[in-house]
Amino acid sequence: MPNALLSIAGWEAPITERSSPDAAPKAGAVPPLARDRAAAADAVLLGWAAAGDRLAFDQLATRHLPALYRIGLRITGSAAEAEEVAQEALLRAWRNAARFDPARGQVGTWLYSIASHAAIDRARRAAPLPLDAAPETADPAPDPEAALAARERQALLGAALRELPPRQRAALALSHDQGLSGAEAAAALSISTRALEGLLRRARFLLASRLRGILE
Repeated sequence: MPNALLSIAGWEAPITERSSPDAAPKAGAVPPLARDRAAAADAVLLGWAAAGDRLAFDQLATRHLPALYRIGLRITGSAAEAEEVAQEALLRAWRNAARFDPARGQVGTWLYSIASHAAIDRARRAAPLPLDAAPETADPAPDPEAALAARERQALLGAALRELPPRQRAALALSHDQGLSGAEAAAALSISTRALEGLLRRARFLLASRLRGILE
């Protein structure tokens, strides 16, 4: 990001976009104690953030940063892009905290929606990734042959996932990785549940066709 940055809770936001750590909350807001922030629900934290409590948003960011990163990684296939997606999602949420409507869903789903759309946009603009660009995962298998086979399967699965259109990857990320319900995942992608089911059905078919006989 081009502006001066202030890093907190594993994410970064431009100093110009944020209040000072010692700044008083907006009129009518009561600054919560640290223990209150840790125990507060997401919607409460976001409400405090909208009233000017930067530390409340830090707490919210800490909770959801790993999930936002995973969504970005699943959709873009790039660790660097996933970090950018998570940063972008949190920055947008910070800027729009006062606009969140709890009647329309949970804060987590709202954040996942922001991250999903950001990741889809990045994936559409990006060039196809080479096979060796997929991030490696640690393999606990002590047997070298088993470890090699596991890495090969992981590479094949990663390659197959990257062949899916970005929206299908997003549907898988929200429904399977994050465990959202059909209605929640559809809302996060701004589509109907029927459209989500279609994305998942096509994604599973393409994966099964690509991996038939390989992962059996």
